[in-house]
Amino acid sequence: MDFAAWFDINNTLVNIPIGDGYAMSWIEAIGTAFGLLCIWYASQEKTINYLFGLINVTLFAVIFFQIQLYGLLLLQLFFFCANVYGWYAWTRPTSDSGDMLEVRWLNKQKLAFTAAVSVLAIGLMTIYIDPFFFALANIAVDGLNMFGAELASPALEPDAFPFWDSTMTVLSVVAQILMTRKYVENWILWVVINVISVGVYAAQGVYALSIEYAILLFIAANGTRQWMNTAKSNKAKQSQADVTAEEVTA
Repeated sequence: MDFAAWFDINNTLVNIPIGDGYAMSWIEAIGTAFGLLCIWYASQEKTINYLFGLINVTLFAVIFFQIQLYGLLLLQLFFFCANVYGWYAWTRPTSDSGDMLEVRWLNKQKLAFTAAVSVLAIGLMTIYIDPFFFALANIAVDGLNMFGAELASPALEPDAFPFWDSTMTVLSVVAQILMTRKYVENWILWVVINVISVGVYAAQGVYALSIEYAILLFIAANGTRQWMNTAKSNKAKQSQADVTAEEVTA
C-alpha cells in the first residue's frame, strides 16, 4: 500500500455499526487513541501527555484539512508549538529553590481580560476564517512551488461551520495556554469545547471523533474536579507557608 494512503480518511480500518455504518480510517483511529492518552495524562498532571499530544495534533491536522475545518487545522499548528512549550514549562523550575509550576486559579483581572479577548477573537475569526485560510493555503503552495513542487492552486470549500469552528478554535487556544501555565480554568473551557465538538463532528459525519469528544467531555469534567482540589490544597499550603514565614520574621 502507498505510504500516503495511511493518511487518507478513506483508508478504512474498521466499519463501525453507527447509524448507516461508519468506516473509521487508520489515521482517525490512531489520532483518536493518542488524543485520549494525551488528555487523560494531562488530567493526572503527568508531563508525558505532551508526547502523546504532539502525535495527536500532527495526525489531526491532516484529518481537518480533508474535511474542510480550516480553523481547527490551523489550531493543530498552534497546538504543536504549545505542546513543546508546555513540556518545557512543566519540567522547568520556577525559582532558584527548584519549585515547580503549581495548579492554581486565574485572578479576577486575568480572568476578565481572557474573557474579553476570547469574545473579540471569536467574532473576528467567524468573519475572516475563509479568506484567511484561503490566503494562507495559497501562500504555502506558492512557497513550495518556488522549490519545484509544481503544485496546483488549492480548490478549497468554504468552512462548514464558521461560528462553531471559530469558537472551538479560539477557546482551544485559550485553554491550551492556560493548561501550559497550570490554571484550573483550562478544564472548564475544555468541557465547553468538547460539548460543541460532539455536535460538529457528528454533523460532519466523523463519528469516531464525535465519540472521542464525548469521552473527552467526561475526562475534562474529571480533570476539572481534580485540579480544583489540587489548587485548593496548593493554596492552603501556601497560606501555611506564609504564616510560618511571618512567625520566623516576627
